[in-house]
Amino acid sequence: MSGFDYVISIGGAAGQGIATPGNILARLFARRGIHMYAYNAYQSIIRGGHSFLTVRCSDREVRTHGDVIDLIICLNQDTMDRHLEHLGPGSSVIFNSDTIEPGEAAEGVQLCPMAVGELAGKGANKLMQNTVAIAVACQLIGIEFSALSDVLDFQFSGKSEELVAANVEVGKAAYDYSAANFQPASQQAPQPSEPLAVWAGNQAFAMAAASAGVKFYCAYPMSPSTGILHWMAANARELGIMVRQVEDEISVICMTVGAAHAGCRSMCATSGGGFALMTEGVGEAGMMEVPIVIVNVQRAGPSTGVPTKTEQGDLWQVLGASQGDFPKLILAPSSPLDAFQTIPEVFNLADKYQLPAIIISDLLISDETSTINPKLLDMHPVIDRGELITEAGDEADNYERYKFTDSGISPRALPGIPGYEHVVASDEHMPNGVLISDEYTHPHKRRAMMEKRQRKMGGLLDDLPPPVIVGDSNAEVTLVGWGSTAGVIQEAIEQLATAGVVANHLHFKWIVPFHADEAVELLSSCKRTILIEN
Repeated sequence: MSGFDYVISIGGAAGQGIATPGNILARLFARRGIHMYAYNAYQSIIRGGHSFLTVRCSDREVRTHGDVIDLIICLNQDTMDRHLEHLGPGSSVIFNSDTIEPGEAAEGVQLCPMAVGELAGKGANKLMQNTVAIAVACQLIGIEFSALSDVLDFQFSGKSEELVAANVEVGKAAYDYSAANFQPASQQAPQPSEPLAVWAGNQAFAMAAASAGVKFYCAYPMSPSTGILHWMAANARELGIMVRQVEDEISVICMTVGAAHAGCRSMCATSGGGFALMTEGVGEAGMMEVPIVIVNVQRAGPSTGVPTKTEQGDLWQVLGASQGDFPKLILAPSSPLDAFQTIPEVFNLADKYQLPAIIISDLLISDETSTINPKLLDMHPVIDRGELITEAGDEADNYERYKFTDSGISPRALPGIPGYEHVVASDEHMPNGVLISDEYTHPHKRRAMMEKRQRKMGGLLDDLPPPVIVGDSNAEVTLVGWGSTAGVIQEAIEQLATAGVVANHLHFKWIVPFHADEAVELLSSCKRTILIEN
């Protein structure tokens, strides 16, 4: 792979401030127009254990953290002991020589010991070693200290002037020491270009919902979906969004359905265990024909599972959410940008077809931090509420909430509009909303309403783009994936090409309804298929 492509990993215990150097690196690269992708492997503990943050920077867009490490910053002995053996020629290790003993490195690995106590002073904050390490990293890859100084000013802007000055001073001393004692990396950072923005995956989901006109968001904190709640809560007042953190996921889904029934664009998010509690509420939205959007950020299950590790294990759970059959929309975006650009469309489709929409994410997407070109973000997408009645009209006297139509879509009147009184409940019903269990139940009435709802799926399928194969149509191998595997698959195809293997990519984003005929036709044309699932 030509050009600048460099991977920095930072390892230490929870509580050692690993996120801070990661944030500093992210801002450094973004301000220079360098693409960045970061993934943090961490444990479900507050203090101790082992966390390993990997930051990949490149002169082109990257969608994975890569499989080679060029530089490790060791904040404790455990990181040195775990990862030194994985480094190869041309890589480097930065560590605090006051507290860490280096192991035996492979030939060509540069050890960069830094006496933090001598540089920062014996009474310095323990976290000063982070500033020292980042300064050395910048020097090794050719980023001028003035750029780091500006980011340090921003990073610690809420702290005292003395602390900011101390970090800049220590950073400069470390930078100069590195220049005098260590060999620069074989890859040097490119010259600054147009700046990029930095965002997290969950932030992209929340921003997209806000731009789509969401006015009610409800959640119970469950990793790895909690970042959506954090962003919503932080921006709720400015954006006019009602945000509620409630006692459990049953309350979450019920409040989301209630707010949507009242006319709000409503969204909630959880992970697999929380979604299990939501399933009856999903069915309620299906029976009431209320548009809601649910985000399921997958983690390893079952039960509590592994809260801090990614997995694509909830597909069957989402497909079968709630008992019985009813229309629903299910999709799996492939990246934060894909989610941001797709979520407004999801809300429009949920409103148009009056059904629950379920967005499947996972920890890999939602917990990533990456750069993004702000020009790609449309903060004012088209909002289409579908057949929503918001004021009284001539049809009020004969209004039927669940009127039989060719499309299966019935005009939806907001509660409280004069003349549009109707019954909405979780029971099966007649076109006027009267529950069929309240009278003698003729099977044909039940069948007619079931068929009415299911007619929506034909129109919905027509509104969704069919899958396509990306790449050489005569490829020897077709890699098939869905959701977050897209980035890894694309890079794998590039690596296969360098090895002389021609591969292409068939990716599924829209899962329900499913373009089955088109999928069968595409798969039938493939010479060899490999399914990639996380």
